[in-house]
Amino acid sequence: MPVSAFLEVVMDNHRVIRLYGYPLSGHAHRVRLFLSLLGLPHEVIDVDLARGEHKRPEFLALNPLGQVPVIDDGDFTLADSNAILVYLASHYDQGGHWLPTEPQAMAQVQRWLGIAAGPLHAGPGLARVEVVFSRPRDPQRHEVAAQLFAMMNAHLAAQPFLVGHGPTIADVALYTYTAHAPEGGVSLQPYGHVRAWLERIEALPRFVGMVRNPTAEPPAA
Repeated sequence: MPVSAFLEVVMDNHRVIRLYGYPLSGHAHRVRLFLSLLGLPHEVIDVDLARGEHKRPEFLALNPLGQVPVIDDGDFTLADSNAILVYLASHYDQGGHWLPTEPQAMAQVQRWLGIAAGPLHAGPGLARVEVVFSRPRDPQRHEVAAQLFAMMNAHLAAQPFLVGHGPTIADVALYTYTAHAPEGGVSLQPYGHVRAWLERIEALPRFVGMVRNPTAEPPAA
């Protein structure tokens, strides 16, 4: 469905959340993944970045920064993938499993969200962008990725998920750009605990993946 088609969507008399995204955006995918994991009715509206749809007035009315993802949940519109994860967990996960309220666990989740917005994006995230979208490559991306994945690998040696023994939005936030790091030439072969963590996320009910770049290194076995 094109972004220009602003239609009211109804499914079984329940409100359907609109997700404005792009198929190759890891930021948009983390939101789509979480919507699916929560079992929330939603419709993905593709914003054609190549055609500049994210800079058109109708999209800028949703997010003046002209970036995906954006969600439209009834009378509430929100941009920024990590903010969206926090909103969805707070609003729809009544059990508090995805965003714990215990102070230390909550702080740990926030720490990982900061890592997702910082080193994960600056390292493997942008390394992938440089390859997939044929941009000039910066070798420092790989240095940042190696440092991050070594840290994650040591952390995940002691526990199955990033915060405790169950998945949280921290895992959702870091999954996509970690799983797709090989598309940027960043191998996951040295990080066995990270690869096992990815498999645990992929085994969750209602998991949905993101399309892979066919020219990238295949996922580690």
